[in-house]
Amino acid sequence: MGPTPVTLSRLRLGRLRVVRRRLLQRYEHQPLVSCLAGLYGCQWRRYQRTRAPPGGSCCNKVECASVALLVVTFGLTLVFLYFWSEAQNDYNDFDWFNFGNTGFWFPWSVVLLIIAVVLFAYISSLLMLAVCLLSEGQRLYLHWAHKIGVLVTLTFAIVATAVLSDLWSGEWSTLLLSFQVTAPYLHVGGVLMMTALSWPIALHFFRMTGRVRRAAALGLFLALLLALYLVPLGMYSPCIKEKGTLGPAPTLIGHRGAPMLAPENTQMSFEKAVELGVLGLETDVTISYDGVPFLMHDRTLRRTTNVWEVFPNRTEEPAAMFSWSELEQLNAGAWFLSRDPFGTASLLDTADRVRAQNQSVCTLRAFLDLAAQHGRLVIFDLYRPPRGHPYRDTWISRTLEVIHNESSIRSNQVLWLAPELREQVQELDPDLQQISGSRSSVEELQQKEITRLNLHYSSMSEEQISNYAAANISTNLYVVSQPWLYSLAWCAGAHSVTTNAPQVLRDLLHPLFLMTPEKYRLMWLLTDVVSAVLIFVFFSFHWWRERGLAFCTGSRQTQENGLYSKFRTEMSDVWSVSSVHAHAEGRSLPVTPNLSVISEVQEPSL
Repeated sequence: MGPTPVTLSRLRLGRLRVVRRRLLQRYEHQPLVSCLAGLYGCQWRRYQRTRAPPGGSCCNKVECASVALLVVTFGLTLVFLYFWSEAQNDYNDFDWFNFGNTGFWFPWSVVLLIIAVVLFAYISSLLMLAVCLLSEGQRLYLHWAHKIGVLVTLTFAIVATAVLSDLWSGEWSTLLLSFQVTAPYLHVGGVLMMTALSWPIALHFFRMTGRVRRAAALGLFLALLLALYLVPLGMYSPCIKEKGTLGPAPTLIGHRGAPMLAPENTQMSFEKAVELGVLGLETDVTISYDGVPFLMHDRTLRRTTNVWEVFPNRTEEPAAMFSWSELEQLNAGAWFLSRDPFGTASLLDTADRVRAQNQSVCTLRAFLDLAAQHGRLVIFDLYRPPRGHPYRDTWISRTLEVIHNESSIRSNQVLWLAPELREQVQELDPDLQQISGSRSSVEELQQKEITRLNLHYSSMSEEQISNYAAANISTNLYVVSQPWLYSLAWCAGAHSVTTNAPQVLRDLLHPLFLMTPEKYRLMWLLTDVVSAVLIFVFFSFHWWRERGLAFCTGSRQTQENGLYSKFRTEMSDVWSVSSVHAHAEGRSLPVTPNLSVISEVQEPSL
């Protein structure tokens, strides 16, 4: 005779109760917890660690301070890592700045980035371990070696940020610019992190005692969450555009040629830039002691020539104090292969390496003839010679003489940047395109007949670029070498950029991070809604589980002063509330008073 309907109903009810009990049980995954506690506090053995009692603190005061310090260190290290990674556009300037102070070349920028990545990964791992231990209900104990590591990392983050802020404060403007393209994605990442943290927060919230503590914890969490949800209301990005409103890509001007593919300010560098299809060529002009304008960016010859070999006693002497016959003796290319400033020398083939090795100092005349031959614009900084130089007061007229009488370039191919004696230059040659390096009013620029602005990329402003464009004044931004920065300049409406990396930017077919307002709003709202739903589910689940643990299901629901029992299962320890009717569920075992285990029962067999 088969089972009766009543028996089947009781059987199903018993199974449902078992499922519910298993859902309510907190499983301590011994291998996982051992690994977490071992890595975090070197507590590899079970007796070395303890669970956080229900309603109790997850750590003592010292460990709470350690966790707070860990969170602060994580925040500061994250800020520095983001700051330094977004500053890659200017790594070359940073390395040469250090070369000028130390006298030897070393890629300090890359080393600093590697250190920042390693330390951030270390701190992030510790913080993740702490969150996982909290999720498992374990008390936190940070090993003393990790505490020292946290202090070292915190010191590094503070000192590095302070030093770079003092020596290179302009990079903070780069950080602010980067938010215009990365902010929507940083918002998504922040929301995801808060959503993940809501699991251990909900667990400990419902185990807290005291209404004030619970209200304060919940209020702080919800305030941070709401602020994060509403951050997009204050965001601005020129790369959030309606379809059809994006202008053409900014044209490229080779900064000292193509300095990633050849030694800067050499014939080879400019030829490489022309091959890459740049609109114009940028350089720096100095006049030799005997009146020959030549190309040299630095005040001395130490960085880009072998002057220490040919003239060992004149390495700190201004480049303008050398005669042209002396300059012709110098090699201006070997340094590029030995120092590899951009890490790109390995990309050169054998023929290019031999060619780069034998580059010499380039004259202004040769530079202008190259530009004229290929129909390129030219722009250059013109340096006034030092005191005692024969051409100190006639350096502008000598440069104009080369442009008019010694080279084949047309005047309208020259973007005249030097602000000195601008009116006289305009009278002598009105066909020169006047370009200004200062951001002035439209009226003032029109009065000076300025047709183009040459501005540092940190002063980028979509509104100002648009205002200048309305007055037929185009904007060139320098030096833009990173794709994200070029994308931002493209979205902001810049007409051209001066770059070290024309070989990279020319292949960018559309701006990075470009999206329509509708797509952005959808991403924002979808992220916030999904996060809110998940957080609600997490809190609801922990509320339901803690409520079930506090009031056992059965013939009678009781709570004996919040007394928790520990159930032994085959794979893990389970915490639950003791019941006054435990004998009805299984066989009672002897109790050892000195142990944390109060009673052990067996699960009812069905």
